[in-house]
Amino acid sequence: MKISKVLFVVFMLMQIGLIAQVDKVNTGFGIGYQLVQYQSDFGFGVNINSPYFANEHIGLRLKTNLMYNQNVVDGQSQWMTYSNVSLGMIGVAAVINNSIRLYGEGGVLVVFPSSKFSNESFVMGGYGLFGFEFFFSRSGNYFIELGGIGAGTTADKIETKPIYSNGFSISTGFRFSFK
Repeated sequence: MKISKVLFVVFMLMQIGLIAQVDKVNTGFGIGYQLVQYQSDFGFGVNINSPYFANEHIGLRLKTNLMYNQNVVDGQSQWMTYSNVSLGMIGVAAVINNSIRLYGEGGVLVVFPSSKFSNESFVMGGYGLFGFEFFFSRSGNYFIELGGIGAGTTADKIETKPIYSNGFSISTGFRFSFK
């Protein structure tokens, strides 16, 4: 019971910062950074989105991430890096109170595996997600994205051939918008 009261107070305090803007949310060119987790791999990266078009309901987003994959090699746990690039289309579902934008995004994903754990030079796949942008100022917003990715990637040089960059994805970060 005590924890629910604390969560309620925290939620209410967060709402103070979400004051409706006089102008519409920014739909111009954007650039930002994110922290991501794809299945059990952690990463960070940058993103760029086009200005929104089609009555400010559609946009394009390009993202790239440096990912860390943990595997056991010769009895030792090791972090190995790889990267990915994605290009997707954004579809805005709603804008609430000129403070929160709800959207869906889907597109193609290209994974560039490490030669330490894969024989592949690149693998193509896809992704889809639901996103929430919280506008705290005219030019910047925080975002949270939840979704899934699939590329059929396996670490074929590792004895157990584990999959990576497949399954549930979560991303959070900050985006600067320019009009």
